Amino acid sequence: MNYVMAFLFSGFICFLAQMIYDNSKLTPGHITSLFVVIGSFLDLFHIYDKLIEIFHAGALVPITSFGHSLMHGAMEATEKYGIFGIASGMFDLTAAGITAAILFGFLVAIIFKPKS
Repeated sequence: MNYVMAFLFSGFICFLAQMIYDNSKLTPGHITSLFVVIGSFLDLFHIYDKLIEIFHAGALVPITSFGHSLMHGAMEATEKYGIFGIASGMFDLTAAGITAAILFGFLVAIIFKPKS
């Protein structure tokens, strides 16, 4: 059942993004940024944690999860360090993902020759 719920949530996010893309003049970059902000707002009001309880890994895969991770880390660090914890806390939870994206992007660029 967890697989079905994960598939439904991730599929809904993809469906929503495709509908926005098809019916507006927003670019994929705009839609991605919009979903990160939506994930941040959902975490701000503690809604995203409830989505994770219901949809499990399905709620942790889409781009909205990145916004959730940024906001979640910032809120935790703010409780510990005050206003100075906002900047450092945002990247505590997302550092591994950002580092992996940079590393794998670098390795792919070394292995394959870009055309430009």
